[in-house]
Amino acid sequence: MALTQETKGFYKLSWLQRIGFGSGDLAQNLIYQTISMYLLIFYTNVFGLAPSVAATMFLVVRLVDVLWDPVVGAFIDKHHPRWGKYRSYLLLAGIPLSVFAILCFWNGFSGNLLYAYVTYVGMSMCYTLINVPYGALNSSLTRDTNEITILTSVRMVLANVGGLIVSVGIPIIVGALSPDGKMNSAASGGAWFTTMTIYSIAGLLLLIFCFFQTKERVVMNAKDAVNVKVSDLWMEFVRNKPLRVLAFFFIVTFTISSVGNAAGSYFMIYNVHASTSQVSAFMGLSAIAPIIFLPMVPFFKRLVGKKNMFYMFLGIALLGIAILYLASTVPALKDKIWLIYAGQFIRSVGTMVTGGYMWALIPEVISYSEYTSGRRIAGIVNALTGIFFKAGMALGGVIPGIVLSIVGFDQTNEVTQSAFAQQGILWLITVIPAILIVISMLIIKQYTLTDEVIDKINMEIEARDSQE
Repeated sequence: MALTQETKGFYKLSWLQRIGFGSGDLAQNLIYQTISMYLLIFYTNVFGLAPSVAATMFLVVRLVDVLWDPVVGAFIDKHHPRWGKYRSYLLLAGIPLSVFAILCFWNGFSGNLLYAYVTYVGMSMCYTLINVPYGALNSSLTRDTNEITILTSVRMVLANVGGLIVSVGIPIIVGALSPDGKMNSAASGGAWFTTMTIYSIAGLLLLIFCFFQTKERVVMNAKDAVNVKVSDLWMEFVRNKPLRVLAFFFIVTFTISSVGNAAGSYFMIYNVHASTSQVSAFMGLSAIAPIIFLPMVPFFKRLVGKKNMFYMFLGIALLGIAILYLASTVPALKDKIWLIYAGQFIRSVGTMVTGGYMWALIPEVISYSEYTSGRRIAGIVNALTGIFFKAGMALGGVIPGIVLSIVGFDQTNEVTQSAFAQQGILWLITVIPAILIVISMLIIKQYTLTDEVIDKINMEIEARDSQE
């Protein structure tokens, strides 16, 4: 008999609770999307670091995360703070995250590599203290797969609202506050600091709202938590095939979006020779697309199935990339800004919806782990996916930094670049993401947890637990 009673873990949430949970991702995106989209151009053009130096730093910070994330995941699974196993960290880590995010965009120590490392590493470590428990919070609210799909859709819509506020708002606000009206000059340092202060404070208030609107119901048994170890992360990775598939899908998918985000402003400024408002519009399209289409995810999933839905949206992303490439290389199509916008919008529909919905797969691999091992180590699983998520985000800074260094990007020039440098920027927007999309299609093909399988697993877990 299907176990659908709320007392058996299949909880339904109110819309206020769904929005409250999603506000946590909106908060994180106000900070982390700013890092993803604009920290590289801030470092190269405002702070004064060479692209290769900035790329190295992005890589080093992610190596720190490889060591730090498992520690955080094990700690979270092992402990039960008084305000909630997962939600407590929204408050405990929210303030230091906001402070470090602001300091990342302070130009007071311009060109000082040590300062850049300390602030970026500090921001990333605090982000882990929020992102890992926040990811686990999703799977603790309910076991109901339909409810998780709705939760994930709401969460991703709000996350992309945050991305829209960042992608559109940052260039406009920085340009308005900058003495020379530019976002890529040394003179804009104070404008970046003020803008990041506004965004970080707003993010902190949203984390507080998320804390008060969430309630944990499905968590690890306290006696099982005692035995959680950091090594459980790697053991789980080895034995849990769906988790391995999802982890590699995370790194490739987030590399796709992160490379495009990091290179987007370079592309518009140096290849399209766009104004600040046009840069804002181009970057904003990457967030508008998923806001429109993510609410339709439950419909598309019912229509074509989970795996086919991924194929469909990744194919849409390839179409958008093709339009961007043709609009940049075919003489008859050049200087048609509307075609650039169209390509960006279509590309973003594919990449951002894919990147948004795959968060709904994390509760599935957590349930699979609980079903096969008897322990619900949500913190460990989210720490592992967090490593690969941030590895993808890091590659979004590393790959552009390396490519810009190879093609001879001149960070002192605020207006023009060589033809070779422009070609490298174009590859960052089109060719490299297209290759990665094909790889991601091959990876998701290996994912075997259908909705039917997951529903059966969750029902058996609840039946097993009720007999103990």
